Amino acid sequence: MYRVWSFITNYSVLLVLGAVLALIWANTDPHSYHHFVETPLWANDLVGAKYDYWVKAYGHGAEDLVAAGSERVLSLHYLINDMLMALFFAVAGKEVWEAVVLKSGSLRGKKAMTPLVATAGGMFGPIAVYLGLALIMGSETYSAVANGWAVPTATDIAFSYLVGRLVFGAGHPAVRFLLLLAIADDAAGLIILAVFYPAGDPAPVWLLLSLGSALAVFGLFNWLPRRLDRHKQDRPNSTWVRKRLGLLPYAIAGALSWYGFQESGLHPALGLLPIVPTLPHADRDFGIFAEIEKYQTDLLNTAEHLLKTPVEIILLFFGLVNAGVEFSAISAPTWLVLAGLIIGKPFGILAMGWLAAVPLGLGLPKGMRVVDLFVLGVVAAIGFTVSLFIASVAFDPGPVQDAAKMGALFSFVAVLLSFLAGKLFRVEKVDN
Repeated sequence: MYRVWSFITNYSVLLVLGAVLALIWANTDPHSYHHFVETPLWANDLVGAKYDYWVKAYGHGAEDLVAAGSERVLSLHYLINDMLMALFFAVAGKEVWEAVVLKSGSLRGKKAMTPLVATAGGMFGPIAVYLGLALIMGSETYSAVANGWAVPTATDIAFSYLVGRLVFGAGHPAVRFLLLLAIADDAAGLIILAVFYPAGDPAPVWLLLSLGSALAVFGLFNWLPRRLDRHKQDRPNSTWVRKRLGLLPYAIAGALSWYGFQESGLHPALGLLPIVPTLPHADRDFGIFAEIEKYQTDLLNTAEHLLKTPVEIILLFFGLVNAGVEFSAISAPTWLVLAGLIIGKPFGILAMGWLAAVPLGLGLPKGMRVVDLFVLGVVAAIGFTVSLFIASVAFDPGPVQDAAKMGALFSFVAVLLSFLAGKLFRVEKVDN
């Protein structure tokens, strides 16, 4: 009924295709690749990377293409990472929002407590391994890589879900547990990006624009029509707003909110998140990417399904402009990120999941063993998409960023390790 498999497969194929093309290009003609990524699209004073930052990222010849004078440069990289990826994070934010606020939400009540505690282990474990090994390597290495502590905390929700279904079988309770963990991980990742990785000098007053846009669009186009429709079964005002205006007011509010984030110093890719809770939503959450949700008439689910294909294409280009790392860039940050993911994730999830399930008495879903937590943790070690994104904001362009990105790409080794762990711990697949 949910056809999750179809969506995840499309998502994965396009993202991997973009990453593979980037790796081939960067390792055959790195000069043209890096100049392609930073192609200037528009020199202006409103949107884009700060001029000096873009000059450094583009390298030799930048000032010949765009002379000094403009405050910002809208490059291809900025367009993908800072503007279009806001749609990807909006979809992730939608799933987190519904999981938390709806009565049937998957992150409400006692049933979500064990996955939430395990999620904490899946973040603290990688941080401990990453920073601990960096300290062992010496103070110079630690100073160079310390700001990337969040890179190995990420879990790629789509790839992990895809591999989890293959390892455990679609009907195994560990798959649902993994999905809850990945959603919670996404929520924590959004907070980390907002708090620890601002895109510029803090100017929090600009967040009033984001907040004001969210409050205005909610009040005028959500709350007010419903208020006017009290005691009216045909809901004429809400229906008129939905049919006549649709998503237009929310798109305008989203653009204003995004600009507020850019100017405030918070990463603009998170700029649509304040608008997500303002959209009218259904009373039930059928699960991430559920096909049945496109038949619901609420604007939140309508928006998600309208974004499905654009987000798939955006992720193709995200892979293309972020995964182009030369193999010669492999160095200490590569192994630190990889160790954080493939060691810190499984053991962190196992330790905290066991703590929640056994000593705290929260338990595990029926049919799931404690040892399945370790296997699940290996699956969750696929960082890829979000790890690449965090690496791109944690470090300035250069060898450390490239090495950290390579660690995120190498996290695909967790796919093979997941199947080996499943065999070793005798996971019994449940296909129905």
